[in-house]
Amino acid sequence: MRSSTRFIPGEQIDDISQWRFHGVDAASLLLAARKDVRDVPPTPTPEAIREEAYAEGFAQGHAQATLEGQRQIKDQIDNQGAEAAKRFAEIFESAKIQLEELEQVMARGVLDLACELARQVLRHELAVNPHALQPVVREALGLLTTDGKGAVVRLNSLDLEVLEDPLREEFAGLALTFVADAAVARGGCLVESAGAVVDGGLEKRWMRAIANLGLSTPWEEPVNEQ
Repeated sequence: MRSSTRFIPGEQIDDISQWRFHGVDAASLLLAARKDVRDVPPTPTPEAIREEAYAEGFAQGHAQATLEGQRQIKDQIDNQGAEAAKRFAEIFESAKIQLEELEQVMARGVLDLACELARQVLRHELAVNPHALQPVVREALGLLTTDGKGAVVRLNSLDLEVLEDPLREEFAGLALTFVADAAVARGGCLVESAGAVVDGGLEKRWMRAIANLGLSTPWEEPVNEQ
């Protein structure tokens, strides 16, 4: 092997210090070595590994169970909310139907009351003013005597006493025959001409009037036999 020597000029050397070898402290080296050994973590035992794995598994299982429990609670709350909303809708619809039925009952009650009042007013009018029947007879004669033919007018005897003269005077150009008919209730009339008949009975007129209101209440309420 060849050795080589490199010469360094003095102008390239800035400073010179003397290197001295000191004695090696064996105790210090041993202490440092022990410290390094202590800093190295001990190798875990199988029991420690199992415990750590158990702890990690328990923590993961607990977290998963917590999430699953929260999901189930949320689903239950959502289902209960949906069921409550459905039940509320059913209750609301039922209440709406009952309210509509109640309104119909109330409306029917108001109509029945109005009909009863009208019946009482009409009876009073016929009792104090027999001439209230005269427009009815006039209308019936107008329907049947357009060609000037004669007519037969059937009235209750009490109405006939009051209306015969005024009607003969009003329809002087017609050949009218007045007949007292007990089958004709007071306040009504029956007019016949050339085979045609106009029923101006009070019951008929009453039923036609209330039919426009959707009712069918008779003029005279049936008497309950005991």
